[in-house]
Amino acid sequence: MRTVNIIPPQSGKAFEMNKGDLLTVIDPEGKQVSDMVLFNRADKREKISSGKTMDFEETILLTKGNFLWSNRSKKMMEIKEDTNGRNDFLLAPCSPETFKIMYNDPSYHPSCLENLHKNLTRFSIEIDNIPTAFNIFMNVQFDETGKLKVLPPTSRQGDFIRFKAEMDLIVGLTACSAEDSNGGFFKPIHFIVTNGKGVIKNIVNDFT
Repeated sequence: MRTVNIIPPQSGKAFEMNKGDLLTVIDPEGKQVSDMVLFNRADKREKISSGKTMDFEETILLTKGNFLWSNRSKKMMEIKEDTNGRNDFLLAPCSPETFKIMYNDPSYHPSCLENLHKNLTRFSIEIDNIPTAFNIFMNVQFDETGKLKVLPPTSRQGDFIRFKAEMDLIVGLTACSAEDSNGGFFKPIHFIVTNGKGVIKNIVNDFT
């Protein structure tokens, strides 16, 4: 049985987790961002919230020991381990408009928003309901004026972050499609889901 689930470059995956399950997201080659969104499986109107998370955790630099919170002020995940320690919760998933407006590229370009939507459709989650993602391994810096700059990730080959589900969840996960976020190259993301007893759960649905 395959133990590691592979998200090919510039694509995504959506799957379910039970409360108490562990999700390990791995950067197998280094310097690759993964966008993650969360929904309450029992009521998909409840979803991950960057604003609530930064309110309650009192930081924009979320890592081991922090929780990810919902728009209803409920804990959705705890970050149990983080070997890289640099993640972002400020910037929205890249979209087709991102590349037209920010990259001045009128041609078609894969995007995290599109990949999240394609994979979350089977859970009846519409594109307008996809929130700001927790951007795993993303390196966003800002200066004294508040000007933002996206730098290449600091993650190295094999770096990982491990989450514990605090409720039954629907998870959307990508291998980010934006050049600036990934140092100009696109690579895969790996992930593993285990239950509370450490047994690996098979994610059977194919990528779209």
